[in-house]
Amino acid sequence: VQLQASGGGLVQAGGSLRLSCAASGLTFSSYIRGWFRQVPGKEREFVAAIAWSIGNTYYADSVKGRFTISRDNAKNTVSLQMNSLKPEDTAVYYCAAGRIPTVQGMDYWGKGTLVTVSS
Repeated sequence: VQLQASGGGLVQAGGSLRLSCAASGLTFSSYIRGWFRQVPGKEREFVAAIAWSIGNTYYADSVKGRFTISRDNAKNTVSLQMNSLKPEDTAVYYCAAGRIPTVQGMDYWGKGTLVTVSS
């Protein structure tokens, strides 16, 4: 299984970015696909997730109303639209797949993509 994240970059506060995560070798439709983030010196934290088969979405309180997770079944891709970005959203963002939308519940991880929000 390979998960490839893309779309990170530098943006000013209040701006938007869209992250994408392409998966290969992932065949179980019951998987949860999620986004997590990590700041150096801190634990990795949950951001958003989507149940691949039924489309239910889950969000961390800190991003509700600003971030939207979506899926493209045909492309086996999950995207994270991030609006109204804040400097505290600066982190390395990781996409993952697993059974439960928590760090411990993920079975597969992609390499991270850096998001930097300047004030």
